[in-house]
Order: sequence, then C-alpha cells, then structure tokens
Amino acid sequence: MTQSAPVRYSPELESVKPDEHETVSGLNEQFDIILEKTAEDYGHAVRSVHAKAHGIIEGKLTIKSRLPPELAQGLFAKPGEHPVYMRLSTNAGDILPDAIALPRGLALKVVGVDGPRLPDADGHNQDFVMVNGPVFQAPNPEKFLSSLKLLAKTTDRMEGTKTVMSSVLQTVNKGLEAVGVASPTVQSLGGAPNVDPLGETYFSVTPFRYGDYVAKFRLKPVSSDLTKRTGTEIDASVRADAIRETVQAEMQETVGAWEFQVQLCRDIEAQPIEDPTVEWKEDEAPFVTVATVTAGPQDSWSDAKVQKVDEEMRFSVWTGLTDHQPLGSINRARKDTYLHSAQFRAKFNGCPFHEPRQ
Repeated sequence: MTQSAPVRYSPELESVKPDEHETVSGLNEQFDIILEKTAEDYGHAVRSVHAKAHGIIEGKLTIKSRLPPELAQGLFAKPGEHPVYMRLSTNAGDILPDAIALPRGLALKVVGVDGPRLPDADGHNQDFVMVNGPVFQAPNPEKFLSSLKLLAKTTDRMEGTKTVMSSVLQTVNKGLEAVGVASPTVQSLGGAPNVDPLGETYFSVTPFRYGDYVAKFRLKPVSSDLTKRTGTEIDASVRADAIRETVQAEMQETVGAWEFQVQLCRDIEAQPIEDPTVEWKEDEAPFVTVATVTAGPQDSWSDAKVQKVDEEMRFSVWTGLTDHQPLGSINRARKDTYLHSAQFRAKFNGCPFHEPRQ
C-alpha cells in the first residue's frame, strides 16, 4: 500500500468554536468540585485527574541519528540524549483502591530541550501526557464536560459501590473484547483490565504539531523485562496500593526500554484533528520510532522521588516547544484546565512547582 505524503502543519487545520471558553469555564468549575472535595478529605491537594501515582521512573531518552527530514523535527531534529522522568498513574481525580480498575496513564518529562516555547511554558523541558489506549473517551470538550459532571458528583464517595461496579464492568469489558469490541467508556468507568503498567503501550491520543507536520505519539515497551508483563493483571482485591507495590518490587530488577514513536498524519479525513475518538489506523499512518527511552533498576517510590516529581512537578501537554503545539479542541481545553488544577494544588499545599534542570 502506497503511503500518502504527510500533511503539512497549518493553523487552518484546527476548527476553533467561538464558545470554547465557556466550556473551559464549565470544566474548571467541575474540576474545582473534585479538587476542593479531595483536598478537604485528604488535608492535601492532589491532581484533578490522574491523582494516584503508581511509580516514578528516572531514565534517559536517546534520539536516533539520521532520521529522514519529515521525522527530524522539533525535539527530534538532531540526535542527542536527555534525562527523563516518567510518572505512572490511574486516571481518577480521587485516590481510590486499586481494585477499582481504571485506564493507566504515563506522563513523560524530557529535560533540557532548547528552542522557541509555547506560551507560558516555563523551563526548558518537553512534556508528553499519554494513556494506555489509542482513543479519547469524548469527541469534544462539551461531551467531556458531561462525563466530568458525573465524575465530580461521585468523587471520593460510594467507594464500596465503585469497587463492586468496577468488578462488574471488568467482566462486561472482557466480554466485549472477546467479540472484538473495545469500549473506552466502559473502561473509563472502572471496567479497564487491572494490568501491570510496566507492560503497557501508551498513546498521546490527541494530535500535536510535529515541526512542519502533524503527529500523534506512542511509547511502546520493547525490553523483555517489560514485554513479559504486557497484559499481566495484578490482583488488587486485598491491597489498596497493589499496583504501586508491584511496580516498586519489579523495578528493583527491571531493565526498561521503550520506543518513542511518531505517527504522522497523512489524510485529515481519515486522521482528523478535532475528534480524538477516531483512531488513526496504523496501516494508513504507521508509527515510526524516533527515539528510545531506557531506565535501569531503581526504587520507583522513594521518598525523594515522590517529593520531587509527584509533589513538586506538574505535567502538561502545553509545557514544551512551539514545534509540538497541542492541536484540537480537547488539547485547547487542556491548557487552562491543567494550569487551573496545578495552581490550586500549589496554593493549597504551599508548594510551588519546579521545572527540573537535570
């Protein structure tokens, strides 16, 4: 199959609705409900989404040499090495027992990235925020706001009911997968398989500028220490933090290697910019490796890492280079909402955020 040439970036690729700011205000109102409720209960502010971390891994990103011109863009324009921090998480805004199975997240901060930066992007780093599925649960911010209202109403409430519901939904999800149907909605409500995050492949889900082009990103495990855990489920029926404890034990001996991959947009009809519920099919827009991420054995939940990364860092798709500008309505909504959540945490905890220099 002959591949089309990659679509060149242009501001006209985005379709900005005049009332998007109103939806963002609505999102911030719902996030405030989550933030205020959890801060009141815990006596400490946590993230409004992906509040619970399962592990923090320090590693290195190595950019490949001799990439073709369409891939040698932005951060990846020239070969080199950068320190990275990875935060493994679950997507709820409250800190739930691991028996409530939700999609996994991985936030990646690449340190020491030079070049023109996005508006209000502090420091010299590039963030990538990913989840372990190729599509987002809502096609636009309005639909996401509807879902968020439900999550805000149930934040930190009915924990036992959520655990039972999660068990039922996991059974439903397995039945759907058995007949070749995956349901991001069912998974987002607690029906995700309770898999080991070290074996998962993570996707940016939404598109980004890629220098002269447009792309989505993927982080794929390739070392045997990681791939042997792909699809392995963790029994979280007894231990509330079973995932964190499992990852911590495994990382003591794990040699981790992931491929950082780019999926260039080649047809804006088949690979739309504004609707992240549409999967970009690999046979039409293949993923190509542009860098590797490596990490040696380490303590993934040391007190020092928890303080430095979980408490003192923020991750945002809007922290980075102009060459990797987030695209589409969901990404545009993330700019103010991510900052809003971070500012609440910083103020409540009396702990300003720090962009690492190494």
